[in-house]
Amino acid sequence: MRIHVTDVVDGDVLRDDVFNNYGLHILSRNAVLYSAEISKLLQHQIDYIDVLERSNIISNSLADFDLLERTLETTVSPKWVPQVKPIYDAVVQNIQDLFHIARTENIIDTEAAAAAFNPLLQNLHLERDVVSLLLLLNNQDSYTYQHSVQVGMLSYYLANWLGLSEEEATIAGNAGFLHDIGKCKIDDALLNKPEKLTNEEFEEIKLHTVYGYDIIMNSHANKEIALGALQHHERMNGSGYPHGVIGQEISQIGRIIAVTDIYSAMISSRAYQKERDLLFVLKELYRLSFSELDPVITQTFIKHMIPNFIGKRIKLNDDRTGSIVMTHPTEFFSPLIQVDLQFIDLTLERKLEITHVYF
Repeated sequence: MRIHVTDVVDGDVLRDDVFNNYGLHILSRNAVLYSAEISKLLQHQIDYIDVLERSNIISNSLADFDLLERTLETTVSPKWVPQVKPIYDAVVQNIQDLFHIARTENIIDTEAAAAAFNPLLQNLHLERDVVSLLLLLNNQDSYTYQHSVQVGMLSYYLANWLGLSEEEATIAGNAGFLHDIGKCKIDDALLNKPEKLTNEEFEEIKLHTVYGYDIIMNSHANKEIALGALQHHERMNGSGYPHGVIGQEISQIGRIIAVTDIYSAMISSRAYQKERDLLFVLKELYRLSFSELDPVITQTFIKHMIPNFIGKRIKLNDDRTGSIVMTHPTEFFSPLIQVDLQFIDLTLERKLEITHVYF
């Protein structure tokens, strides 16, 4: 229902994200409104907002209401992680089992794989802070298998953000889950080699895309899922592999997984790769969106990931620390920040930039 800000009752819940007249993000959908939130709305001269019907809120279970309270301005609730962590761990074990089966039989039960993965997708509806969620679920073990699960999760999110249907988003999620299945045919020592690969070794690694496509097609799965395995290393400018196709010749699922695959790989910490700062990773994706990655898909991903940084503590290039107050809808990496009692708009203070985000 649409109400004036002065008519808000403590505990009302926003139905949609709220932006001010300059397009800056103020509050997120599902934010629970109290005096601090109402004050923020008034400060930005926002008169009317849409809130959920109060009867619907009251009828929710306490558990659901706890989930509703979390917004992009907060981190993932520690109470929520134990609910999803067992599902996540089971899915990681499932993809590991699929790798072993595919290695020997060159076929997998894709319906069973979807049945194992889809409960995780259903739980993703409950949590919007994607950045913190992945950090809390992640651990240092079994990189290849966790990477597959994370790419599936992120591909599902991204497909939703692009406006695809729930069915299409689920297919994208399952394609992300299975995108690296062809690595079952690559020797583990080569996959985990800490030194630089030789040309011959890199050519062998490249074949995991073809192996994956063949395994999924042998399994009589949706061809879109197979194309995700085949094309997630293809690039818009033709510099990718295995076939060097360009632009729209790459399937939409291939272009989606290309983005989520790079993000997941860059935020991970492997023996031969230091974990990168999360804002640096998004900046790198933004740079690639002008050459190698689909610009609409990539910048949609960044646009929806950036608000997850609201409320996070940051360090500036002048060594001061503060926190992100608001994000900008187009200048992704120049948010409004607070340092002590001072507010600094990085779209105006061009000499300042964020060098680290603390989680």
